[in-house]
Amino acid sequence: MYSKFLKRGMDFIISSIAVIVLSPIILILTVLLALANNGKPFFFQKRPGQNEKIFTIIKFKTMNDKKDDQGNLLSDVERITKVGKFVRGASLDELMQLINVVKGDMSLIGPRPLLVDYLPLYNQEQAKRHLVKPGITGWAQVNGRNAISWEQKFSLDVWYVNNLSFATDMKILFQTVKKVFKREGISASESDTMPRFMGSSNKN
Repeated sequence: MYSKFLKRGMDFIISSIAVIVLSPIILILTVLLALANNGKPFFFQKRPGQNEKIFTIIKFKTMNDKKDDQGNLLSDVERITKVGKFVRGASLDELMQLINVVKGDMSLIGPRPLLVDYLPLYNQEQAKRHLVKPGITGWAQVNGRNAISWEQKFSLDVWYVNNLSFATDMKILFQTVKKVFKREGISASESDTMPRFMGSSNKN
């Protein structure tokens, strides 16, 4: 009952109210990031949603588009702007995804939507993360986020799919608020962002 009906209603109501309440912050960040990124405050990218249906995710753009002499984008560490670093560190880059939740592409709580390129790399167990809508935050995010391995992250995602309930979502929501304030698990141990997923050695 909750996963099929109540969850979507709660997502729509809460995200709609959040967009209205947070609109001053969203406007300020839009202006600051537009100045930092040559008039481009938003980042759009195709991501797989529930049942691997592709949608366009909306995020605040925290990195510029600087390239090397060969025309290749510089590393994430080199491209992240000062404003972008603050926005990402405070998890404010996820705010625009509230629009994705209002539209129904995403849920407030669920496995994070990753790159389309990763779809053929998941094993059968890991692919179960797409049985539910992706979320702005999730079980993996409150249990390590970028500080854990891809295998650990996917294992936590599948655990969420198998244990989806109102109680689980409320637990994740409260833990998310706590971790945002403490700024825990924001980055991987050796870089500002997670390295690319290259596939799992376990094919089952």
